[in-house]
Amino acid sequence: MADKLSAVKGMNDIFAPESAHWEWLEAKMRDLMARYAYRNVRTPIVEPTGLFVRGLGEVTDIVEKEMYSFEDRLNGEQLTLRPEATAGVVRAVIEHNQLYDGPKRLYYMGPMFRHERPQRGRYRQFHQIGAEALGFAGPDVDAELIVMAADLWAELGLTDVTLEINSLGQPAERLAHRQALIAYLEQHAEQLDEDAKRRLHSNPLRILDTKNPAMQALVEAAPKLMDHLGAESLAHFHALRGLLDAQGIAYRINPRLVRGMDYYNLSVFEFVTTSLGAQGTVCAGGRYDGLIAQIGGKPAPAVGWALGVERILELLKAQHRLPALPVPDCYAIVPQAQGQDAVMRALRSLRQAGVSVQMHAGGPDGQGSMKSQFKKADASGARYALIFGESELAAGLVSVKPLRADATGIAEQTSLPLADAAAWAARLR
Repeated sequence: MADKLSAVKGMNDIFAPESAHWEWLEAKMRDLMARYAYRNVRTPIVEPTGLFVRGLGEVTDIVEKEMYSFEDRLNGEQLTLRPEATAGVVRAVIEHNQLYDGPKRLYYMGPMFRHERPQRGRYRQFHQIGAEALGFAGPDVDAELIVMAADLWAELGLTDVTLEINSLGQPAERLAHRQALIAYLEQHAEQLDEDAKRRLHSNPLRILDTKNPAMQALVEAAPKLMDHLGAESLAHFHALRGLLDAQGIAYRINPRLVRGMDYYNLSVFEFVTTSLGAQGTVCAGGRYDGLIAQIGGKPAPAVGWALGVERILELLKAQHRLPALPVPDCYAIVPQAQGQDAVMRALRSLRQAGVSVQMHAGGPDGQGSMKSQFKKADASGARYALIFGESELAAGLVSVKPLRADATGIAEQTSLPLADAAAWAARLR
């Protein structure tokens, strides 16, 4: 007997009923994106490794430690499973000249991959849904994206989700802040942990995002990037705040809020919760005006966000906001194999009319007893049992029996004509 194979740790199989919640959330997202006029884009899971090295930055955690990279044995090309989607979306927009006729609003859904230790809310294969607005320079689209996410929390019924915002300014402003930050941290080198010492000259901004309790006081007293922003960057940030205030969107300015990728500038934001422990960020994004040129396109502004599907579902579960699981409208009880052609014709008519029906299927020992079929009908959650007995079929009828107290379309057992199933289908929904 062959050895049993298991999934890679941190890459999970998802079956019903859990998968129904994924489908429900995805449908909610598609509807929201359509109302905001964002259109779907689908990019490959595998991209050239250089795309992420160039786009994310060589000294980011993702590139240094987390990417699944390999060499294509066919041609020696260096490839990577995408650790995030923005760089791939930008690559696709450039490659297919999508901005030739003006800005684009796009969204995506799909799996991402990072090689890290799996834990609650953090997996090696995880799923993101994201929105990207390319070609828009003003803070109005930054605000639009934030309002869109806020609308999502309201529609999902989620609470304990708060917005944090910051501005990273422009590269020259970050450079001035970087120099001040390095000088400050060098003065307190004895308080830095090993990770901070490693980042000190390569990516000091990320030190501000440390979770080390021993470094919190040091970080709180560090030079603030906001103090190095010029008039244009401040104007963009103040305009964003004004738009959020006008929409009644509450937020907190978090001067320590940074992004792990090098391509961000100006507005950055996160929606965070205290309901999920350490993995409290459920949606994050910001402006990345330099990325399109960095990847090889004609310079153009852009802004976007991504949310973690697993974390949103965890939060919905924690707050008891997940919907009831879908059940069929009807369960078809078929006592004998004879006449199954007529049964399937009737069920097909019902399904074409929008009724969901689960049909009992026989096995090598026959159809099973009526008692056992009724047990399965009840366990299915269906509101009605459709009974295709020998006498019903002979008369061209089907017996409809309510299984639930709320089955108001047909309140008591009755017989209906098989040949005209579509005419009474609406009563079963």
